[in-house]
Amino acid sequence: MDFRVFSLGSNDGLAKKIAEKLGTTLGAVKLQTFSDGEQYVRFEENLRGKHVFLIQPTNSPAENWVRLLLAIDAARGASASEITAVVPYYGYARQDRKARSREPISARVFAMTLESLGAARLVTMDLHTDAIVGFFRNTIVDNLYARRVFIPRLREVFKDAIERDDLIVVSPDAGGVARAQSYAKRLMKRTDLAIIHKEREIPNQVARMKLIGEVKDKIALIPDDIVTTGGTLVKAAELLMQDGAREVHACVTHGVLSGDANSVIDQSPITKLFITDTISTDRNVSSKIEVVSAAEVFAEAIERIEKGESLSELFETE
Repeated sequence: MDFRVFSLGSNDGLAKKIAEKLGTTLGAVKLQTFSDGEQYVRFEENLRGKHVFLIQPTNSPAENWVRLLLAIDAARGASASEITAVVPYYGYARQDRKARSREPISARVFAMTLESLGAARLVTMDLHTDAIVGFFRNTIVDNLYARRVFIPRLREVFKDAIERDDLIVVSPDAGGVARAQSYAKRLMKRTDLAIIHKEREIPNQVARMKLIGEVKDKIALIPDDIVTTGGTLVKAAELLMQDGAREVHACVTHGVLSGDANSVIDQSPITKLFITDTISTDRNVSSKIEVVSAAEVFAEAIERIEKGESLSELFETE
């Protein structure tokens, strides 16, 4: 076997599913957090000449980014032939530009660091913005789409609504229109969209929202990339219900769900929130949340990379 798959501890559940679908086992690696918070990584098997895949979503970002960077350095020092960082959730992706003077472009900092340490490839999912791909000069970036796992499940759940033309896809903001359209054209007979225009005053807090479009008597579906505190999503759901929507559902790739997010969602008008397992779901989540695994897409990407096959098919969803 010329490749080995390792989990660096952030999401062992997803890593095990990926390994199973590849017909292999996870490689042996020792991970330790010292009493002062420093991270320690040591591979416990021979990596010489092997293509190494390191599975590590970076949430919580501090220790998990550090562990990934140390593992890349260790694999390179152990003469791995190639190193691919499989980062289902790319932490710091929302810090992708300089909004004010004297700020870092944090997403670029980690891109440059991954590259300088020797990661030949990054496999991730639904980056917050495509601009992040441009931060990499030499590392190849494969940004997979969660819609490949969401669409089959959504077609099943909303089968009757789709047949009656009662489903409407709602973009949670102007920046999400392209994503909403990609879902709408695969789910709806007509690709009519509604769009929520929102104004932020401080991060994670929306000051004003306005709905553009008609949702009266419709079942609304909000696709998005990240749900953190849940506040913005819940405000959007409340706005849609006020404008006459029968039900509001959401499908969000990365379920960060920090703070009181689960109780916020529990008490909201959202009927169902679909998330993937890009971030570990080995925790208590709201009863309204359904997890759809992304393991198959990552496993297929790894298999195609290892065989030298095209990944373009993975970006299409029938």
